Amino acid sequence: MYVKFDFNTLCMKVLEDKLKDQGLKYRLLNFGEVELYESLTQEQCKIFRKNLEDYGIEVIESQKTALVQKIKDVITEFIGSDEAAPVKASIYIAGKLNHSYGYLSNVFSDVANTSIENYIMIQKIEYAKELIVSKKHNLTEIAQILNYSSVAHLSTQFKNMTGITPSYFQKIIGMRREVSRYDKQYSGAV
Repeated sequence: MYVKFDFNTLCMKVLEDKLKDQGLKYRLLNFGEVELYESLTQEQCKIFRKNLEDYGIEVIESQKTALVQKIKDVITEFIGSDEAAPVKASIYIAGKLNHSYGYLSNVFSDVANTSIENYIMIQKIEYAKELIVSKKHNLTEIAQILNYSSVAHLSTQFKNMTGITPSYFQKIIGMRREVSRYDKQYSGAV
């Protein structure tokens, strides 16, 4: 079985559930921001952090770290949106976060120890993998969806990031599906 999910929606749902579980009064803002209407005691903070840790979510203390998370969220949104093709990533990110791209790039590099461009490339390849697994698009369509100039460009970046070509990745997924079908078909036979 293959499952597709939206990390942002999933995280927001978990966050909302945990806030309600603790009886906190709040308002959810964009990009993982929460406005609390009352101060938390140290004990409430400790419990809330622990509840979120179980889901891989952490409370961010630093403004720079929070900004980097916002940048990552905007990049994820950008890659999965229809706006990705006509707009440059730098313009999209700067516009969404109301900061100059130079400033955002410097903060991101300082905190994440990688460039925004490298992070975008990693996310695009991850999305390409999802699209390949879904079998809804061929490689030409995937290259267009991800705003690559050609399948060759996509293939080069894919291989640089994963060590294999997208077509070989497709073969691996196909072989796994065949093995899974075979296992299901013959699992009861003895």
